[in-house]
Amino acid sequence: MTTATHPVEPFVHPALFYADTHQYLAGTVSFIRAGLAAGEPVAVAVPHENLALIQDALGADGDAVRFLDMREAGRNPGRIIPGVLRAFADAQPPGRRIRIIGEPIWAGRSPDEYPACAQHEALINAAFQGREVTILCPYDTSRLDERVLADAHATHPVVIPAGSAEELVSTAYDPDGVVARYNLPLPPAPAPGDGPEVFGTAFTEDSLSAVRHLATGHGARLGLAGTALENLALITAELTTNSVVHGGGTGTLTVWPQDGYVLCEVRDKGRLADPLAGRRPPARDQRGGRGLLLVNLLSDLVRVHTGPEGTTIRAYLGR
Repeated sequence: MTTATHPVEPFVHPALFYADTHQYLAGTVSFIRAGLAAGEPVAVAVPHENLALIQDALGADGDAVRFLDMREAGRNPGRIIPGVLRAFADAQPPGRRIRIIGEPIWAGRSPDEYPACAQHEALINAAFQGREVTILCPYDTSRLDERVLADAHATHPVVIPAGSAEELVSTAYDPDGVVARYNLPLPPAPAPGDGPEVFGTAFTEDSLSAVRHLATGHGARLGLAGTALENLALITAELTTNSVVHGGGTGTLTVWPQDGYVLCEVRDKGRLADPLAGRRPPARDQRGGRGLLLVNLLSDLVRVHTGPEGTTIRAYLGR
């Protein structure tokens, strides 16, 4: 690796590797203070335990920083770009560089969540291309496995080794490769005949309303209530409508319980060509194009697989 020189590209996206609390604070607090000294808007979105460390270290200087618990705001990696990073960056006045610390990957992320996390980190580069924004992403080398750390080198053009302040160019940088590598077929959904807890049906344009009501009723029997049940109704409506409009006019819907979640999956014959679909806030005057974004904002996790044979979108809702 060679020392990074900043930059022709206005967007800067370094990975900060750290092995202990001292290294974490050395990298994050100096980044924040440099931004504040330059008059740059600063946001910090990290897990709550690290959020507390940074707030304590900053003291009164933290009053000028926007803090978010990434375990809540970014539980679904698919909503981090539109709901956390872009939400902060787009709200700032023009003409100033923006600084954000985003830590979307921590020890304890489930095997279902991690592929979406890796794709998120890769897609940040396309989502912010050309913008005056720096997003620093910390990675815990003492608790994350080697695959995660290797992926961080592939999703970040610049890396800061643990215990160092030197920024190095990542020779493994390949965000498009990461997006493709984690575009994995999802494990098959259970069939309706597998038991009474599984609801499944095909749908067309004529059955959209009926299917939404059937799916919502099944979600209620599985323990969803209140806002979560309303979210299931909206997610079902958006995914099935998208299939009718963009996926060949028909699809299949399955709703079932798994590991404390209710899962809602829609499969169709369409192909999702834009990897940022659902992660990019629409323009104010744009008509349509909000369906998958809404699904990301309402779900605890969204997994997507797309290819020549069709697209599967699976949304998770906590019970």
